[in-house]
Amino acid sequence: MDILSKAKDIIVEYDNITEEMIHPDNVLNQEKMTALSKKRSSIEKSYELSKQFVVLNRELSDLDEISDEKEMEELIKIEKPILLKKITDIEAQLTKILITSDPNDNKNAIIEIRAGTGGDEAALFAADLFRMYSKYAEKNGMSIKVMDMNEIGVGGLKSIIFNVQGENSYGMYKYEGGVHRVQRIPKTESGGRVHTSAATVAVLPEAEQAEVDINESDLKIDTYRASGAGGQHVNKTESAIRITHIPTGLVVTCQDESSQHKNKASALKVLRARLFALEQEKIDQDRDKMRKSLVSTGDRSAKIRTYNFPQGRITDHRINYTAHNLQDTLEGNLDHMVEKLKLEEDNSKLNQS
Repeated sequence: MDILSKAKDIIVEYDNITEEMIHPDNVLNQEKMTALSKKRSSIEKSYELSKQFVVLNRELSDLDEISDEKEMEELIKIEKPILLKKITDIEAQLTKILITSDPNDNKNAIIEIRAGTGGDEAALFAADLFRMYSKYAEKNGMSIKVMDMNEIGVGGLKSIIFNVQGENSYGMYKYEGGVHRVQRIPKTESGGRVHTSAATVAVLPEAEQAEVDINESDLKIDTYRASGAGGQHVNKTESAIRITHIPTGLVVTCQDESSQHKNKASALKVLRARLFALEQEKIDQDRDKMRKSLVSTGDRSAKIRTYNFPQGRITDHRINYTAHNLQDTLEGNLDHMVEKLKLEEDNSKLNQS
């Protein structure tokens, strides 16, 4: 990898984004400005390092140009090792960022939780996961907006789709995709036997409109009356929306907003994220298999984690990491898990490179 060339590209990209942000056509376009701001923020660190790297390499070239001048020999002997050390340090930092960074990390996240095997207990566990993710968002200055929810009478969730908004949202939640298994004694179990249930989590980066072009003629849109707990609109007006994307067969429903217009906007946001994820999956399949991420899998069939209540233990099977702080983790203290997963993924990418 030519780091100097990459550094120059990053500087040009950052400057181009800045130019776009001050362009009169974009200043009043809030959606465009938000997208540009996120994009610029995602390369801020690599931009600062790139500027330093380019300047230091220029200084090194200047030193080489005067290397034949006898009176400069002493100066070069002192300055060159210092410059080379700085260049090596910054090159290592830049290399790590370029190899391990994910351009989607700074996007908002759309998360779907669905109860799996285990009946009511699985639905209760799905609700526990939603509570954990909500508290994690709160602790990290992010906000959560429920887009669709299917509750059951015992306080559980058959399914829920929600949007996490905030800096690095997708980057912080992307490791959660897969099957989560719980082992505990259900409240309804009189014999005290431990049951195993499961819930499935899918984490998608929210796609900007410019990234996924949806043709209205490809959509079949149905309206129906919302059901379940909710506001006055529930069961009275046909505010719920079901969108079918005909080319792919993807179906999205949304009923949690108070109006048909808002539900349609939310459903399109979820559809756009799913289509974006499909496109990303195709790109990943075309890449060298060795470059694939070790842990950030979206495979819904992969069992990624077990929550063992009798022993207060939580285990992530992808990296063989076990902690005995189950209750604390369920209160939204997920950092210990996310940091381990990120470190393992970064090390894997660096080794593969």
